[in-house]
Amino acid sequence: MCGLGKTQHFITSSRVGLSRRFLKVSPIIPISTGGVNRGSPPSKGMSTGVPCKFGIVTSSDRASSGEYEDKSGPAIVGFLEEAISSPWESVRRLVPDEKISLESAIKELVDNEGCSVVITTGGTGPAPRDVTPEATESVCDRILPGFGEHMRSISMRYVPTGILSRQIAGVRGSSLVINLPGSPRSIREILDEVFAAVPYCVDLIGGPYIETNKEVVDSFRPPHARRE
Repeated sequence: MCGLGKTQHFITSSRVGLSRRFLKVSPIIPISTGGVNRGSPPSKGMSTGVPCKFGIVTSSDRASSGEYEDKSGPAIVGFLEEAISSPWESVRRLVPDEKISLESAIKELVDNEGCSVVITTGGTGPAPRDVTPEATESVCDRILPGFGEHMRSISMRYVPTGILSRQIAGVRGSSLVINLPGSPRSIREILDEVFAAVPYCVDLIGGPYIETNKEVVDSFRPPHARRE
C-alpha cells in the first residue's frame, strides 16, 4: 500500500484531478492526489531540506462507497499548495466513518508512510458515526487541547453550530495529528488561522522544518528557532 496514494507535483505543475471512481476493495482507500511540492524558489537564507510529508484522511461513508466525490481532501491539498513554500508531499486516504478504519489509517500514515503531519477531515460532529476524535485520541500519545479550543472558536464566528464540533489535535511519536470538519469552506477558515502554529509544533516534536508563504500564512516561531 505504501506505493499507492502518493504522487509528486511541483509548484509549476497544474493540480492533479481527483478520480470520481473509488475502489471498494478495502476500508482504507489510497487516493492519488496532492503531492510533492518543491514550493516557491527559496528566498535568501531559507533552509531547504527533506520534504515534510502530510497525510490526509477523509472520513466519509458516502465518499468511501463512491456515492459522491470527496471534496474535503482536495481542499486541504489546495491550502497546502498555497501556504507552504518549502518542499512537501502528501499521501491521501479515504475511509468510512468507522473508528477502527480511522485508527488504522492514521497509524499507517505515521508509522509506515512517515508522515510528520496527519490532517483528518470529517466525522467531528455529535452524530453517532462521528468518531474521528475518538479514533485520534486512541492513537495519540498526547492531546494538544489548544488546537481544538481555537478551531471551535473560529467556527463559532461563522455559524452557531460550531459549538457542536469536537475536533482535537494530538501527537503520535514525532507526528502531529489534527482533526478538521468536513466542509471545504470550514476547512479553509480554520487552516487560515491555526496553521500558523503548525511549523513550530512540528519543530518541537522532531519533524522537518516547514516554511510558509507569508502572504497566505505567516507562521510563528520564536527568534531562536528561526532559520534565517
